Amino acid sequence: MNSSDNAPEGVHPRPVVDRLPKYAAGKPPSAIEGLTSYKLSSNENPLPPIPAVLRAIADQSDINRYPDPLSTKLRTALAEFLSIPADDVVTGAGSLGALNQILSTFAGQNHDGKADEVIYAWRSFEAYPICVGLAGAESVQIPLLSDGRHDLEAMAAAVTVRTKVILLCTPNNPTGPILTAEETERFIQSVPAGVVVVIDEAYQEFVRDQNAVDGIKLYRKYPNVVVLRTFSKAHGLAGLRVGYSVAGPDLTQHLRVAATPFAVSQIAERAAITSLQNFDQVVERVQSLVDERDRVTAGLRELGWFVPEAQGNFVWLNLGENSAEFAALAGERALSVRAFGNEGVRVSIGEVEANTRFLELCASYTKAPLAS
Repeated sequence: MNSSDNAPEGVHPRPVVDRLPKYAAGKPPSAIEGLTSYKLSSNENPLPPIPAVLRAIADQSDINRYPDPLSTKLRTALAEFLSIPADDVVTGAGSLGALNQILSTFAGQNHDGKADEVIYAWRSFEAYPICVGLAGAESVQIPLLSDGRHDLEAMAAAVTVRTKVILLCTPNNPTGPILTAEETERFIQSVPAGVVVVIDEAYQEFVRDQNAVDGIKLYRKYPNVVVLRTFSKAHGLAGLRVGYSVAGPDLTQHLRVAATPFAVSQIAERAAITSLQNFDQVVERVQSLVDERDRVTAGLRELGWFVPEAQGNFVWLNLGENSAEFAALAGERALSVRAFGNEGVRVSIGEVEANTRFLELCASYTKAPLAS
């Protein structure tokens, strides 16, 4: 008998894993002699945390101990900062971790073998289909409008008895536009009260549109609304992984069951609290990035390029089949940008020199983005 006849079969993942897209993190820039390299591919804050944060965590030595699983001090600080009850906050490892907790709680596979449905716009945050699939639920992707905005009417029409969660990304990553307060409230009123509506506001601090939705206001009015926010972007704490959801007690009582224990380290908690205590300095840094964003979008439009309304810390170029070519040309200039197949290119707002070099590349590129 051949020894291979008794060999165990290979280990295989759940069938859903093979069907899911692979998350593609932004790549670092190439090293080009004579040029400073800049990473504009991950929507990171190019500025470090404020000095008070760096001082606060520099001497923290209690990492041999587990953190508080409820992040009580951070939730208390957020309660004061947002004027909400601390019990309405559930922390997670970034807003992505908080999202996974929501999906694990409210959407998945049922006893009858049928999957719940999760509706979201597409293209949107590329982790959505992965998170939904791993939760055991089924993605229902609704194409964006030609200007990069959510098609809320089509999303409402897609709701069925199997719909358990709807994800609203505002500003939408990677295209940039926000949802307005009026249209979002009208949308919430149009869907069943038993459907959880998640308002993902990872870039909320960068928004300057006066008509933009404020998820906190809507969570106060609607028991089925959950708000997602993070310290990764505006606060510059992406590497520490600290985010949170805000929802009423009818939802948080269940979210705490699914929350990952010890997801937020004591270093991350102290950094986040300190950043909140010095939020005026955070605002100054964010405004400097907003100013750069406005300079970049103005420069692109001066070239005659179509750019969707940018309210995050990035811009979207609808370059279609030219996306890979443009990303490669950026790489030759020591800039890494994020190409999404043949759909388009997302470019994060970075350092002043990086943004200027990006505009110079665009000025020399002859295949302008499509208007739709």
